[in-house]
Amino acid sequence: MSVVALVPAAGRGVRLGLGTPKALVPVKGESLLLRAVRGLLDSGCVQHVVVASPPDQVEVVAAELATLPNAHVVPGGAERTDSVRLALSAVAEVAPDARVVLVHDAARCFTPATMIRDVVSAVEAGAPAVIPVLPVTDTIKKVDESGTVVETVDRAPLRAVQTPQGFNIDVLRQAYAAAGDIATDDAGLVERVGGKVRTVDGHPDALKITTAFDLAVAEAVLATEESSPK
Repeated sequence: MSVVALVPAAGRGVRLGLGTPKALVPVKGESLLLRAVRGLLDSGCVQHVVVASPPDQVEVVAAELATLPNAHVVPGGAERTDSVRLALSAVAEVAPDARVVLVHDAARCFTPATMIRDVVSAVEAGAPAVIPVLPVTDTIKKVDESGTVVETVDRAPLRAVQTPQGFNIDVLRQAYAAAGDIATDDAGLVERVGGKVRTVDGHPDALKITTAFDLAVAEAVLATEESSPK
């Protein structure tokens, strides 16, 4: 049985401000997308990756991933939900025996292989949906429409969600068949149809590169790691 990862990468990356599709932004000479897809395949538990690219950049994205085995590129949609749906529809052709599917952000290109394997293992053990999470460390305030604090929220039960999120493929298909609007969290769609979502430990390295500052931090961390004694 194959494990397939879906990577919605059709975003334009406006907040990075570099005038190029976000997934193709380089970090130390290699794009976020290349690093993310290679990390999935190198984890040892993912057999295929389906990337949903900007519709006008399919050939460019395919060329970017040409050195990687079993990386497939399809045109994405206007919204993230559309891109995941299009990538999911391609799984039947790419890997008809797939029973586990991951959804991963290209912007989390330093996600450790151990975390990817933990998500896959939990789905294979019977969980319909699995998300990696980290405890919330910032103080959280609830405010009203005027910006006035209403209450300080207890952060003890709160978790920040990372990717890859993992699913039984039939569960994710059901969730997307029922989804009628835009969603930024695939596990949230599973929750809407009554599915249970299990958590596993996330990792600080799976940070999401969204802004120019995030990119600078990632480059600095990578430079430090490369210069450290092996």
